[in-house]
Amino acid sequence: MVSRPEVLLRAAGRADPVERGGRVLNRGVQALLVLASTLERLSSSGGDEPDPVETRQQFTALARMAMPVRTDVHVTGRRVPGPDGAPHIPVRVYRRFGAGVGPGPRPGAITYFHGGGWVVGNLDSHDASCRLLAAVTGCVVVSVDYRLAPEHPYPAAIEDALAAYAWVHDHHRDLGTAAGVVGVMGDSAGGNLAAVVALCGRDGAVPAPVAQGLVYPALDARLDSPSIHEFADGFFLTRAGMEAYRRHYVPDPAVWETWRASPVLVEDKRGVAPALVVTAGFDPLRDEGATYARDLGAAGVDVEYRCYDDMVHGFFGMGVVPDCLALATEVCDAMGALMRRAVRTAGG
Repeated sequence: MVSRPEVLLRAAGRADPVERGGRVLNRGVQALLVLASTLERLSSSGGDEPDPVETRQQFTALARMAMPVRTDVHVTGRRVPGPDGAPHIPVRVYRRFGAGVGPGPRPGAITYFHGGGWVVGNLDSHDASCRLLAAVTGCVVVSVDYRLAPEHPYPAAIEDALAAYAWVHDHHRDLGTAAGVVGVMGDSAGGNLAAVVALCGRDGAVPAPVAQGLVYPALDARLDSPSIHEFADGFFLTRAGMEAYRRHYVPDPAVWETWRASPVLVEDKRGVAPALVVTAGFDPLRDEGATYARDLGAAGVDVEYRCYDDMVHGFFGMGVVPDCLALATEVCDAMGALMRRAVRTAGG
């Protein structure tokens, strides 16, 4: 049905294009929005804020339906040491069939942090996206199941992200990857974690990543950019939803002004890893991603910025819409180009 959006949109009486600021929303995405709003009305019971655990189950179920699954990737699970005193961290390792086999350079590794507002999301919700990333880039992708709020508020997710990234960096022989060639990548809240790891690498807290891929990243906990107000409701991610995530993850307003919660506030961004920053035209987080990319460029960082004008937050995992799958593939290819350049620089 989403591959034939006009049929659904006419049946729902929503055939008129959606336009904001000269941007026109993708018709497949518009149809998906209609479906999502219908499901939300049917399942909503009103009342109090949803329970995070119940929301996690729904998020994962919807995510797994929204993305086709690549079968040309070998997937294994394991657990890696957590930060001091914390439990081991579940991770999932993805390798495209044939990648790194035989003579020639070893592939790079990408440590991936899933989105979900630091409250929802897990290895299953982003499994299909990580399969796509591994298949397109040829890199070994290690997806990290970091601890979630409210059970584990800030900075637990960051501590897990740093520990898992350091493990990937130190275990290149186990993973069959090129020594020292580790990138970081994440979407939404995971983009925040990837940016924080890259900044920590610049400052010497962990080995520096060779690349960072930030897909519609959440970089400013103050939630006060123009795009957050413009797209506060109606485009999947809402301002109310972001405020709820923030209450769980960073309940102390004083933390909102710190750079690990809001990487956009880092004044000196020189020396961080080369970056791919991706935003969507109809996304509340669009402006903070654009600002971060601009600041990186002004600081002399090699940065590629892409804004997909007709897309919404979450398109990277909406492969049931053909255009979303095409653009997600393009994002993966751009990240792969960054990683291949790093492998060549390292000499394989």
